[in-house]
Amino acid sequence: MKTMNMMIVGVGGQGTLLASKLLGRILLAKGYDVKVSEVHGMSQRGGSVVTFVRWGERVFSPVIDKGECDYILSFEMLEAARWAEYLKPGGKLITNTQQIDPMPVITGAAAYPAGLAEKLRGMGVGLDAFDALSPAVEAGSAKAVNLVLMGRLSRYFDFPAADWERAIGESVPSKFLEINKKAFALGAKI
Repeated sequence: MKTMNMMIVGVGGQGTLLASKLLGRILLAKGYDVKVSEVHGMSQRGGSVVTFVRWGERVFSPVIDKGECDYILSFEMLEAARWAEYLKPGGKLITNTQQIDPMPVITGAAAYPAGLAEKLRGMGVGLDAFDALSPAVEAGSAKAVNLVLMGRLSRYFDFPAADWERAIGESVPSKFLEINKKAFALGAKI
């Protein structure tokens, strides 16, 4: 099997690290060699968070170069645009359409770029953009956006639902388990 590459991108506090942990558990359980590398940046202040996930028969490094990603899972539109150049031709960028203002926009030094989805499509990006916040709220918590996105991502993998549920159970604290399972299920069907 060839090595597959994925980036999970967002801003601090969105649950990108939990998403990469969940995916890593599934891939390891399936017998893949998995390498994960997390880059936090200014994550505690709402800055960019990036996780590289690589899997295959034998993986030697977690590093992914521009133009090599099979998948990018983005928790926010500007982050989707920021990392799109890492997607390979024919790759898929799955993103939440939510917009979270970065510090320059908050301070008035810049404006949030308009029409990002259209610009990405215009660049030939295989874009799967949808509102992940509303189903997360429906599941019981706006913080469950990460599991809605993982549910949507699961549609691109040939793994049984039971594998995803087991990984969720192993990755999420028990007091939040039902909300996260519901968020995942909503993301898998939209």
